[in-house]
Amino acid sequence: MDTIEIISLTLGVAWASGINLYAAILVLGLLGANGYTELPPSLTVLQDPLVLASAAVMYFVEFTADKIPGVDTGWDAIHTFIRIPAGAMLAMGAAQGLEINPAAELAAALLGGSLAATSHLTKASTRLVINASPEPVSNWTASITEDLAVIGGLWAALNYPWAFVVFIILFIALAIWLLPKLWRAIKSIFATLRGWLGKKKNNAGAVGAGNDIIQNLIEAKSSKARDEHD
Repeated sequence: MDTIEIISLTLGVAWASGINLYAAILVLGLLGANGYTELPPSLTVLQDPLVLASAAVMYFVEFTADKIPGVDTGWDAIHTFIRIPAGAMLAMGAAQGLEINPAAELAAALLGGSLAATSHLTKASTRLVINASPEPVSNWTASITEDLAVIGGLWAALNYPWAFVVFIILFIALAIWLLPKLWRAIKSIFATLRGWLGKKKNNAGAVGAGNDIIQNLIEAKSSKARDEHD
């Protein structure tokens, strides 16, 4: 592979891992195993049938979980600790195709982890905002779009490396602009939920106080009736 192709693949595996790690591994492994591309030596392990089978099983699990509102957010939260380090490792493995020194490999891992974190946070934040909508169609649409983006992005990284590098630069610029807006939207959603829960608690307290007053009146009336009887 040429230098630009390896750089593009390094960026591609990191970016894709942050969105759907198992799809990224499955796509690269299948492309390499079927001779559609030549992976760097350090990534040929992705072509192993055991790795492909494991990635396929986990992709099916993620495909299902990612379509259920609420479950997808929990899945994303757990995979914060999986996608980012995996993206860093895959990026470092891809960069080893350049036969660079250990310091450069570490730099590739740091860059890959940062890019995986950016794509992961963009995905997770977007899905959390989407989940504020009660209908499931937007959730399914977003999930399928993400899967197609991973497949198309990796294909572009391998076949049109210069175009993909430009895409990554634009993606980073978009994420820098979009993430603060998404976080403000998430804060607004949580503020609304806190207000709703607080109002519900106050209403429950008011009902409880009303019941206490009624009970006290009943007891007072019963006591007065007994006094009059005596």
